[in-house]
Amino acid sequence: MRLSAIGDMTHVVPVIHAIRSHLPQASITWVIGKLEARLLEGLPGVELVVFDKKGGFGAIRQLRKTLKNRKFDVLLHMQVAARANLLSTLVKAPVRIGWDKPRWRDRHQWFINQSVQSLPEQHQVEAFLEFARALGVPPAPPVWNMPVSEENISWAKEVLGDGPPILMISPCSSHPLRNWQAVRYAQVADYAISKLEMRVVLTGGPSALEVTTGQEIEFAMQNKPQNLIAKDTICQSVALLKQAAVVLSPDSGPAHLASAVGTPVIGLYAATPSKRSGPYNSLELCVDRYAQAARKFRNTEPEKLRWGQRIEFPGVMDLIETRDVIEKLDEFRRGNR
Repeated sequence: MRLSAIGDMTHVVPVIHAIRSHLPQASITWVIGKLEARLLEGLPGVELVVFDKKGGFGAIRQLRKTLKNRKFDVLLHMQVAARANLLSTLVKAPVRIGWDKPRWRDRHQWFINQSVQSLPEQHQVEAFLEFARALGVPPAPPVWNMPVSEENISWAKEVLGDGPPILMISPCSSHPLRNWQAVRYAQVADYAISKLEMRVVLTGGPSALEVTTGQEIEFAMQNKPQNLIAKDTICQSVALLKQAAVVLSPDSGPAHLASAVGTPVIGLYAATPSKRSGPYNSLELCVDRYAQAARKFRNTEPEKLRWGQRIEFPGVMDLIETRDVIEKLDEFRRGNR
């Protein structure tokens, strides 16, 4: 059971592959959110049971009906939020594996009878893989193989057309205090076009914040980007990310989606530490100012904070300078000529 969010959903996918590889006879059912299920249509070897988080009591009744006559050997309870804890009671399973004590929240311990191993300073991808370890699956590098339909790939190629390599900017996190200034995105975008002979494509969803941020980036730029914000579906957005040479994003779902489909990501981290929640396959490309944020906003050293503690204060992302990101972009281009 893991209902959301998009970033964490990408962390569960390697768990599915690890179990399937080591226990090929296992039957796997995933209770998942509606939006997240759309992204994973076609994921082999797993049955998706969709729970509409906006569906109220009707969605709960439907989930109860779906699971009423079913019994499972093990529940991997991967979410500590109150709603997921309560919904987990609908799953009949004698073995109920949940998170370790440091991550318990909303009485998570009441709904499980085993915990995953608690290891210090793990990346979230590795932390989720502890659920597979609890089933006896041996350690191995994570595998994603995210399903992306040929139809969506064809759409993305048609929309993007041919041309120079693409710097794709997905500028918004679901947490506004993790977002970078539009004018700084614009400066990096202009540098990519003028100095590195790249194209710049803006991507994002239809929310007012994302649309406005895209407009602000365009207005601040001297060159012209291709603005696709609010012009695709969630599944098409994954296909777009797959076509980019590199993606620039704060701590967000798109950063993890891009990493999961094999696209390098320049991640922007100050409110959260990239070593815990950065794009797993591109940690070396992240600009991380979490340590400076701890000293400035928490008046302490980062190692004295609880692992992964958020530092979401106004201005925290301003610790990331434009030149920091340009240096990472130059580093990427030097390695991919």
